[in-house]
Amino acid sequence: MNRLENIETVLRELQAMNGTAVPMPESLADRQRLMRALMNIWQPQMLSDEFLRAQDRELQAQREDKGEWIMANGESGISVVQADITRLQVDAIVNAANSQMLGCFQPLHACIDNTIHSAAGLQLRQECNEIMQGHELPTGEAVITRGYNLPAKHVIHTVGPIYGMQPKRVSQMALAACYRNCLNLAAAHSLTSIAFCCISTGVFGYPQDEAAEIAVHTVREWLLAHKDVEINVIFCTYKDEDYATYQRLTTSA
Repeated sequence: MNRLENIETVLRELQAMNGTAVPMPESLADRQRLMRALMNIWQPQMLSDEFLRAQDRELQAQREDKGEWIMANGESGISVVQADITRLQVDAIVNAANSQMLGCFQPLHACIDNTIHSAAGLQLRQECNEIMQGHELPTGEAVITRGYNLPAKHVIHTVGPIYGMQPKRVSQMALAACYRNCLNLAAAHSLTSIAFCCISTGVFGYPQDEAAEIAVHTVREWLLAHKDVEINVIFCTYKDEDYATYQRLTTSA
């Protein structure tokens, strides 16, 4: 089965599960776009072995198309990279999730939650659904799942504060809790590398400079309090200005 035929199998199964009927695109790029959109609106349910094999083949091929950033495990300390977090080969990447913990249901949305779930596969939403059982994850808390089709072995999901919804000090404490709880989970699972996205700075609206200061300060405090833990903490940025901010903060005394 060639790649176009394989992704056609994925699309037909997704449309059947979603109850949709969309004409089959001709090009691979258009089929990939439709695949992601259909994955985004998928409601957790049983997945057939045939579908999972076809989905995983396509997502693994997309992973190879993008290429991976191989990160060093076991090097304790802080580093900064500018990259697509779904390309990092680390023990865990951090997902800025919503409280339902099921990923973003807006088709093709550019948020980190959508990006990670789309690259990992539907198994990630399925596992999150099994963990949450219809409950919501409180702001500042974190849970860990497998990484499935990501280069990362695990995904640690945390719910950041929505900027302006609470007093500033409350939001600051909640954002710091996100970083501490993710690191606590990483340590509890003996992970040696973790890559953080810029939690709460996307659709949740937290100002990047303020969020970065909280992130770096909290991680530094945690590492000082856990000197027995060997872990490489990576701040993964996407925009040029965010990379510059984290570089400045992590290289300052």
